Amino acid sequence: MDGRSAEYAVTTGDQDLRDRQALRRVSGLSTELQDVTEVENRQLRLERVVLAGVWTSGTVNEAERSLRELALLAETAGSEVLDGVIQRRDAPDPATYLGSGKAAELRQIVIATGADTVICDGELTPGQLRQLEEIVKVKVVDRTWLILDIFAQHAKSREGKAQVSLAQMQYLLPRLRGWGESLSRQAGGRAGGASGGVGTRGPGETKIETDRRRIRASMSKLRRELKEMEKSRKTQRSSRRSSGIPSVAIAGYTNAGKSSLLNQLTDAGVLVEDALFATLDPTVRKATTPGGRELTFTDTVGFVRHLPHQLIEAFRSTLEEVKDADLIVHVVDGSDEDPTGQINAVREVLNEIGAHDVPEMIVINKADVADIHDLTALSRNEPGSLIVSAKTGVGIAELIAAIEERLPHPFVPVDVLIPFTRGDLISRVHRQGEVISVEHSENGTHLIARAPQELATELEGAACA
Repeated sequence: MDGRSAEYAVTTGDQDLRDRQALRRVSGLSTELQDVTEVENRQLRLERVVLAGVWTSGTVNEAERSLRELALLAETAGSEVLDGVIQRRDAPDPATYLGSGKAAELRQIVIATGADTVICDGELTPGQLRQLEEIVKVKVVDRTWLILDIFAQHAKSREGKAQVSLAQMQYLLPRLRGWGESLSRQAGGRAGGASGGVGTRGPGETKIETDRRRIRASMSKLRRELKEMEKSRKTQRSSRRSSGIPSVAIAGYTNAGKSSLLNQLTDAGVLVEDALFATLDPTVRKATTPGGRELTFTDTVGFVRHLPHQLIEAFRSTLEEVKDADLIVHVVDGSDEDPTGQINAVREVLNEIGAHDVPEMIVINKADVADIHDLTALSRNEPGSLIVSAKTGVGIAELIAAIEERLPHPFVPVDVLIPFTRGDLISRVHRQGEVISVEHSENGTHLIARAPQELATELEGAACA
């Protein structure tokens, strides 16, 4: 263990508890943003943020890696990261996340850096948000709301914007809180009764209750709109499947290079950015393999560790593209310091949307910048994986060939007379193909069907001369 790891190691015995739980600076987090852009008719204010995380399990490297990813998310959202701290605890404090004492220390860091926002590396309860905000005296945002905000900035299509809005409302509803006059009752009427006293007579609904009612109404409207959009998407998927063209979904961690790979495979011309969640709206492109096989590729939204459940629910209709695919090309950033962690995070989401039964092919991307030893080790841990570079084109030809081999083979029409002694072939067609008609004659069984190429060849060979 090196000196740095030893410094953060969790020990027992006579180690001072206060030292073990102290806030620890995470170096290398400071960022500088060049400009700010207007997104969805609202001007984003350049925020100066301090990051805070609670390290409950795993190694210090994993805790720092999570905070560095949070810094990238904050920068993607348009913020300047000034500092970052982590605290070792068995569990986040149920009241203030960091614990009241360390929250007070965080307040001093906020004052020293001039930060206007604290971003916590986890999903905070409404109570934790409110009480931590009261201590640090600046806005507090958690990881979930940060990701939702990034999605809101990047959504372009009508469906994408509706999905993000629904996810934000689902998150916001239990976290509404009123300050000052916002908690006072609305004026007018005599619903409070004559004996209620001054200020108590009114419709009996606080402003926060009004807000909740309006949010619920907006959520219902969005769900209806998304259901209509979902019908259209299902119709498109059904049309593609009825044509017999197999579907390949490109999935993976955010910024793993999925859009770059789609461009290499199909000349799609999809916008490629070195940014988290650059792609939110799925892109479907048709392609033809060297063997003449037609197929479709779908570029999907990127995943991330602790992807908010609200987003998975809101984007469920979009993620059906992955669930209904014939093959998932799972793209992994081979240059990342924890590619295995990325793989596990993506598989966790795939399981949640019911896509765990879809055949998966691991594609290790960014071979042009990754360390060869890391690539070899990762490839060994993931049997059947392929190493490519979507930027240079290395390994793309081999990938296309592997995809063609892994896809289900199309059915071909057969019209044959099968001897009665080969009833086993008739049974296989029922199991593996589509039987159109079966007629028994004195010479054999007349079969009209659609069957996989291999089975069709056997049927032709066994047919009565």
